[in-house]
Amino acid sequence: MTAVILLALKASIILSVFAIGLKATFADATFLFRRTRHLIRALLSMNVLMPLTALAVGAPFDLHPAVKIALVVIAVSPTPPVLPKKALKAGGTEAYTIGLLVAAAALSIVVIPLSMEVFERLTGVSLVMRAGAVATLVLTTILAPLLAGILVRTVAPGPADRMAHPIAAAASVLLVVCGIPVVVGLGQTALPVITDGTVLSFAAFALVGFVIGHLLGGPEPDNRPVLAIATATRHPAVALAIAHENFPEQRLAGAAVFLYLILSGILSVLYLSWMKRERRGRTP
Repeated sequence: MTAVILLALKASIILSVFAIGLKATFADATFLFRRTRHLIRALLSMNVLMPLTALAVGAPFDLHPAVKIALVVIAVSPTPPVLPKKALKAGGTEAYTIGLLVAAAALSIVVIPLSMEVFERLTGVSLVMRAGAVATLVLTTILAPLLAGILVRTVAPGPADRMAHPIAAAASVLLVVCGIPVVVGLGQTALPVITDGTVLSFAAFALVGFVIGHLLGGPEPDNRPVLAIATATRHPAVALAIAHENFPEQRLAGAAVFLYLILSGILSVLYLSWMKRERRGRTP
């Protein structure tokens, strides 16, 4: 049953990203690669400052080992596949949003193994994940479905527009149906890792991510919520794979990752509500 649920969750992610691709173009996908300053700020926010934040946040608390693992694997994971949906609702531009998703996914093949090497040197904890394993995850859950959607739009823009909404709706329904047993199981499994220190460290990590991403989003206000969400929330499948690959004996690490995803999701709703109020305030 667990295998079926996880497979369905992965299918939901793939369908959601494919639907996003049906509304995007190849120019959107390569947007950040053609704007070096935007790309550097994004890499600094997600792949340099957030791993350092993970080390700083975990230091003051006597955290469960699974929580420390969750902080590390989330910090080195790439952009979440739900980024475009949240970012576009917050007013983010489509080109920057899709470009960030593609750039972060493509560069993660190099960035994730490199980040893990740095973590290993700083903490003394052995962290190894093959670049091929990272590439497979990123390709199957982000790049391939997104590019497939863009290709369909290029060849048949009319049908692509008509298909995008029903596919996105089906992905959302599948996510909700499969997410219910996961949340129920999480409630039973995560109890040993839920402490005041866990909640505070996860909340601090997410809040710092929103602040860093917002500040480094650049002078364009529409880009700030996009990078803020991408910095604070990461790809759950990649985070879980890294945790399982490096710490197979620590079964609570997966529960801790899900716990962070839930908490960061709640905080992202609050952040996006604040951004919407800011946008209304700027509108004459």
